Order: sequence, then C-alpha cells, then structure tokens
Amino acid sequence: MDKTDPDYVPLDFAAARQRMVDAQIRPAQVSNPDVIAAMRALPRELAVPDALRAFAYADQNLPLGEGRYLTEPRVTGRMLQVAEAVRGQRVLVVGAGTGYLAALLSTMGEALEVFALESERRLADIGRALCFTWAPDVHWRDGALVHGAPDDGPYDLVMIDGAVREVPPAVLGQLAQDGRVIAPVCAGDGVTSVSRIVRTAQGSAVQPLFDVAVPLLPELEPAPAFVF
Repeated sequence: MDKTDPDYVPLDFAAARQRMVDAQIRPAQVSNPDVIAAMRALPRELAVPDALRAFAYADQNLPLGEGRYLTEPRVTGRMLQVAEAVRGQRVLVVGAGTGYLAALLSTMGEALEVFALESERRLADIGRALCFTWAPDVHWRDGALVHGAPDDGPYDLVMIDGAVREVPPAVLGQLAQDGRVIAPVCAGDGVTSVSRIVRTAQGSAVQPLFDVAVPLLPELEPAPAFVF
C-alpha cells in the first residue's frame, strides 16, 4: 500500500516478531532460551530487501534474487537448536546471505566468535547493515562459498544457510577436532534433511535430524557430469 494513502497503517514488526516466535518457533520444538530470546529481539525485516519487508515474518522461504532465499524462521530456529553452540566456540556461516543466521548466533548470549561468508555482494551489503547495528561482532568475509574461509579456521561449528548435495571438502577440512557442520542436505532420493556432519577417516558421516523444504544453494550445486 502506498504510504501516502490516508488508509495506510504501518506494519507492527515488533508484534509480528513475537507472533513468529509464539506461533512458529516454539511449536517447532525450539526450547533453547538463547535461541528464543535472539529471535524475539532481532529485526528480521532488516534481513530482506525493502519490497519484501511485509513478508519478513511469514512461515516461508523468502526469495532474495540470484536463486537465493532467506530460510523460513521455523527451520532457522531448529537449526540453531540442534547446533548446540557452546560458549567461546568459533562459528562459520557459509552462504550467510543477508546476515540473519549469523546475527542470531552472535546475539544468542553464548559469546561465540562468528564469521559470515558470502559471495553475493548485494546480499552481503544487506547483512553488513543488519549486523552493524544489531550484531557488530560478526566478521564478514567475501569469497566463493565452496572454499570456506580457511584463514579464520579451524571452526568448532559450521552452519550452511541453504541446502547442499554435500558439504564441500574444503569446508569439512576447516573443522576443528570434534567440530561439526549443521546443514540442510538434499540426498539422492530428493529428500532434504537438516543434518549433522562430522569428519571421519573416510571423509564424512552424515546424521539426518529432521526433514525440511529448503532450496539448494546454486553456487554449491555440483557441476553436471560429462556424459559420452
């Protein structure tokens, strides 16, 4: 609606944020008080382009352009719950996009050191603006997602904000001993599950935790195999 219209009523984002937590997050088995407090406080509407702000608290993945999405709140909350971040850990968010997940991690009260890796400058600019005010301790890094951010590793926790077929080997290689990756993984049967991935002598072990509908990160899609 046009803001010059006499019937225009500004959206109450604060109220929408509380409804999101009460109607979407808490019923989704999210009980970690730090996660709930962070999601009640952080203005999700600042993590989307202006044209999408009216939908910021909808229970859906929001398109950001370039094939990228802001993951639906329920999934973000559950991912943070199963990540089980511990005070003082070093965390990397791969595909940080507009910064919502990284900012939540930084404001969860666990004194985490958070690094946000993003390759799309337009999205990163939105994320940097969000974090400048609400999560100034987040360290932003520009670069290809497939390479991770080796200069700042090793990491105790890596979270990938978007679905992948598999975790890039370079990212797995940046885990600290006993580190883990939390990511939506789209298996060969087409089912996407948020999973916990750890390094093993053979490569990695994937433990599916719960099914989701999260779009794939285009940049981390494997290249098509050449067929003779």
